[in-house]
Amino acid sequence: MKLVIVESPSKGKTIQKYLGSGFKVMASGGHICDLPERTLGIDVGNEFKPEYVVATAKKKLLADLKSAVKDSESAFLATDPDREGEAISWHLATLLGLKGASRIEFNEISSKAVQRAIKSPREINMNLVDAQQARRVLDRLVGYKVSPIISKSIKPGLSGGRVQSAALKMVVDREREIRAFVPEEYWSLYALLNKLSNKKLTLKALFHDINGKKTKVENKEQADAILSALKTADWIVENVKRGRSKTSPAPPFMTSTMQQDGSQKLGIPATEIMKIAQQLYEGVDIAGEGHIAFVTYIRTDSIRVSAEMQKESLEYIKAKYGQDYAPEKPNFYASKSQNTQDAHEAVRPISLERTPESVKDKLSKNQYRLYKLIYDRFIASQMTDAVYDTLNVRIEARAGSGEKFGFKLSGRSVVFKGYTVVYESAEVREEDELQSNLPDLNEGEKLTLQELKPEQKFTKPPSRYSEATLIKAMEENGIGRPSTYASVLAVFAKREYTEKEQKLMKPTALGESVNDFMELYFANIVDSHFTAEMEERLDKIEHQGIRWQDVLGDFWPSFQTELQKAYAENKQRAPKVEEESEVVCDKCGKKMVFRDGKYGKFLACPGYPACKNVKNIDEHLGTCPKCGKDIHKCYSKAGKMFYGCNGYPDCKFMSWDIPAPIMCPHCVSVMKIVEEGGEKAYLCTNKNCKEVVKLPKA
Repeated sequence: MKLVIVESPSKGKTIQKYLGSGFKVMASGGHICDLPERTLGIDVGNEFKPEYVVATAKKKLLADLKSAVKDSESAFLATDPDREGEAISWHLATLLGLKGASRIEFNEISSKAVQRAIKSPREINMNLVDAQQARRVLDRLVGYKVSPIISKSIKPGLSGGRVQSAALKMVVDREREIRAFVPEEYWSLYALLNKLSNKKLTLKALFHDINGKKTKVENKEQADAILSALKTADWIVENVKRGRSKTSPAPPFMTSTMQQDGSQKLGIPATEIMKIAQQLYEGVDIAGEGHIAFVTYIRTDSIRVSAEMQKESLEYIKAKYGQDYAPEKPNFYASKSQNTQDAHEAVRPISLERTPESVKDKLSKNQYRLYKLIYDRFIASQMTDAVYDTLNVRIEARAGSGEKFGFKLSGRSVVFKGYTVVYESAEVREEDELQSNLPDLNEGEKLTLQELKPEQKFTKPPSRYSEATLIKAMEENGIGRPSTYASVLAVFAKREYTEKEQKLMKPTALGESVNDFMELYFANIVDSHFTAEMEERLDKIEHQGIRWQDVLGDFWPSFQTELQKAYAENKQRAPKVEEESEVVCDKCGKKMVFRDGKYGKFLACPGYPACKNVKNIDEHLGTCPKCGKDIHKCYSKAGKMFYGCNGYPDCKFMSWDIPAPIMCPHCVSVMKIVEEGGEKAYLCTNKNCKEVVKLPKA
């Protein structure tokens, strides 16, 4: 019997099916050991030597693994193909006494990939292990040292971190930029024109210049002066440029782009995208087939596709869409990052024969939606360009004064759809008055004016970050790595550093306070350039083999100085005066006080530690539409907030929004409270329904 150790029990089921009875597959359940929970666990004076401990919950599992190793003729370590997986294999090899351990890895959980991996084991890659150790130790040092100072200075239960604090600064800076924004007035002038030969065809052209010099219309007086001159002008087509343009497909997904498009197109939070993607990677139980994996490894910054899969995809495209949709040579995409882990492939389907529609009734709704997104994006990435006919026209309005007012008209029409028959990017093209039906215009042709349409406009402030745009900005600024983006967003929600306003991220007052504190005392930690440079140095441990202890040694002295200053200036801070409530402690009779905790305010007895009585604050946030009891804030194991019924476990109602006290009268879905025209209303959360119940005016 041969032993194979994986990380996930779910993944293990799929692999066991492919390997058969000659193998025993066991799961470590992630890290078998880690830094201790309640102490720093790092010997700073001894080259940052980490103290690894086996968690109490993992001791029985470790004993079972040791027994299995003894009973096996050989053992393979098949943890995930990344830094974290390599470190887990290293810990397992050390704890289980597997000298010269047989490390195997595969980018996809398919029979072919697993069998191939078993035949080509390798030794553990210590560069990968050291890269993981460096990140783990560095993040522990920052989080463990900074968080207590923030918690003491602002409120208990807060945290600061190497990546999260730099990302929070981006959100806060954007909000302050929005507040400081002063809108500027400008005017867009449109001319609705007709051809002499076709009065039914209306052309909409946008004012651009005066006598060839681009002109911005800044106020009504300027607009009125131009409009007055145009009323008696002659309209002539001055220049016509026809051409062809192409747009190329986007590359297949890597982790960050999957999170971005998933958030934008599916409306699913990044944390949930990663959870669903993990299920598709590890395998899903399919009736009659067992445990089936659908996609390749989902934590990758590579957009490479294997030659074998490229060949297969071209044959698939030719068969389904036709020869014209398959390029003569496969499409190749260059990674923007020099440190891309190119041993991995992009996120793609394992089998093209397993189409989204063929498994729609076998997957959950969101599993199907994400699988379809991954599948379609991959197929599109291997297809030919979309081709368009383009038209750019300059129309002159020649006034009696001799001035020439230039107007522009642009158009584009599809010649060949190419990859767009399958998938279009979530990014929206912004092109002024782009017309899909190209008019037949010729230079020197006269036009007649139907109407002039002036529109007063104001410049807009930059938009708040959505989850998708923040992930994109973090990636562009080198803050964190693909595997960390979702966890950073989860921390923001859990600590209540940000809140959602129309699906956009807005920093809370608490989030701004934490950011200001970090900027004051730990300027390097929140500086995006410093953070990006640190990421590059951490990557060099993996790619160039530099000593991880040297990277931490360069960072520690200045960080220690910052810590000492922050601690010295905040240790004498006067304790906050606790607000007394009217609630009497039912254990000792004292009036309970309000205190801040990890998940918000609660009531505590001031007699602590002699009396440790605590109570939740009965904050009425709404009424349960199922049983009529109060609704209150709850938190998932991942720290994500939702609204649940006080009647749990008898009533298991929950909602991501504060619920209305009634269910939808049309489809019996949850309704949420919204404002319609300044008045409150109930809106159905079912996207296919969207029933609105208007409330009587007060």
